[in-house]
Amino acid sequence: MYLTPIQALIIIFAIALGTMLTRFLPFLLFPEKKTPPAYITYLGKVLPSAIIGLLVVYCLKGVSFLSFPHGMPEAAAVLSILFLHIWKRNTLLSIAGGTIVYMVMVQFVFI
Repeated sequence: MYLTPIQALIIIFAIALGTMLTRFLPFLLFPEKKTPPAYITYLGKVLPSAIIGLLVVYCLKGVSFLSFPHGMPEAAAVLSILFLHIWKRNTLLSIAGGTIVYMVMVQFVFI
């Protein structure tokens, strides 16, 4: 089933509106001259770490330590991410490096 051009435009408009709303709403609710509420400041401090923890748990939930390769590619990727982040303090470098280590291990080492 294909979309008509009108349906495609409506979907594009809805996505653009939703994206703009999520991007601009914080600036409208909390102007620069106004101090944000304490709970917003608190959430800004704790949510990044909580989200990273959630992503780690989600990514490692399906790893089987009882069957080959016993989680070795995942462990190598996590260790490389930790090493790169402690060494360079660059999030993008850490994520890219861990992804590369994992993919090399899965594609070439543990075939």
